[in-house]
Amino acid sequence: QVQLVESGGGLVQPGGSLRLSCAASGFTFSSYAIRWHRQAPGKERELVAGMSSHGGVTTYADSVKGRFTISTDNFKTTVYLQMNSLKPEDTAVYYCNARRGMSYDYWGQGTQVTVSS
Repeated sequence: QVQLVESGGGLVQPGGSLRLSCAASGFTFSSYAIRWHRQAPGKERELVAGMSSHGGVTTYADSVKGRFTISTDNFKTTVYLQMNSLKPEDTAVYYCNARRGMSYDYWGQGTQVTVSS
């Protein structure tokens, strides 16, 4: 069964760090473009970070550039989002997404990140 499972969310104080994980089951991330999205209450889902299908290119939303880093493990089975210098406006549900062409588009269930003192 193909699925993505996120973990690592939680409550953190402003300025703190979290590392989100997205584990693939039933496939590997090789040849998939990988993205982390987030959705805050009352707002549309937004793209936070992305990695090209062969890992050569990473992109970030301006709001997280310099603070967040997307990466994978050597076996391409887990994707990470390292989040540093967190701000209250980073509070959202974070989703990972793996896509290959038009036929393969997988989403995780989401993990809640809350940044608050």
